[in-house]
Amino acid sequence: MSLPLFTSDTTLINGNVGFFSMNGIVFYLVNGLPIYSHPESDIQAFRFFISNLIAQGLCKKTEIRSAFHISIDFVNRSCRTYATEGESGFFKPDNRHGHCYKLVGDNLELAQKLLDEGKNNCEVARQCNVKESSIRYALKVSHLKKNPVK
Repeated sequence: MSLPLFTSDTTLINGNVGFFSMNGIVFYLVNGLPIYSHPESDIQAFRFFISNLIAQGLCKKTEIRSAFHISIDFVNRSCRTYATEGESGFFKPDNRHGHCYKLVGDNLELAQKLLDEGKNNCEVARQCNVKESSIRYALKVSHLKKNPVK
């Protein structure tokens, strides 16, 4: 049987697990021994670790929710990510931005053809069934090239 010893500045999640923050770093303790730490601003590491605590049976979802004052949906989404993707699900690069999923393949070729014919961005967007901002972005990142007007 272990005797949990926690300092006075430790916030307890339950009788065996606690955390405290010092110099911008959050430290997690089990029975008084440090087991993990991350910067206060690192939300992904926080999501990973609370999911890990729950998966190992060291804490319950409700204990995490009340200790950190977060929603149960936040906890559930984190646990789901941990269960399906593991640790890599929290630390992979965020590839959601910077790509128009409608402006690919034949649609991209059509947009380039229309630009080559001298059509403006608004006309190209209308004929390709995308937003004008998608055309502007594709031009900005060089997926499309606008020919100079002669």
